[in-house]
Amino acid sequence: MTDKQIIEALIERDTHVTEQFFFRDCRPLFTSVIRQIFPYFVDYDEFVNEFYIYLMENDAYRLRQFQGRSTIYQWLKVVAIRYFLAKRDSMIEICPKAPLSDSSGEDAGADEEPGMTARMDIERLLALMSNKRYEYVIRRVVLQEAEPKDVAKELGTNVANLYNIKKRALEALTEIALKEIGKYEKKISK
Repeated sequence: MTDKQIIEALIERDTHVTEQFFFRDCRPLFTSVIRQIFPYFVDYDEFVNEFYIYLMENDAYRLRQFQGRSTIYQWLKVVAIRYFLAKRDSMIEICPKAPLSDSSGEDAGADEEPGMTARMDIERLLALMSNKRYEYVIRRVVLQEAEPKDVAKELGTNVANLYNIKKRALEALTEIALKEIGKYEKKISK
């Protein structure tokens, strides 16, 4: 396919071309951009999702700006670097750890120890997450039950992308929890 044909297929939201282009053809390019721009871990899928939303805003306005004076890869590299340089400090807000509950001690007593243990377990699992943006989304959306539109605004993204981030964050947390269970079962069986 020519660069113009790729652009047209992306504008038409051709699923096959979009997946092939962003997740296979552009992977080395975008991996390089991630390493150049971000001093912290950024998930490739999250990067692509954020960039795709940016390119497709306003009926794919930015994609329609491609004039073919360079290759599509050179053009995308420049656009991605400009976009993420402006956004890199707001992509992930590393906030002080917020308490997992608002309990003021009213229910102190018999239930306090299991609740404290559960909170400690959750904190330990969250601390094992390498993607701090995922950790932040789980804290704000799941544990603190913050409004998705507010959290999306805090992260400089839209609500649809926030739900994608939340889904991947919960999958990552589940994977960590399952690994920890496996480690625990190995200790017990010895």
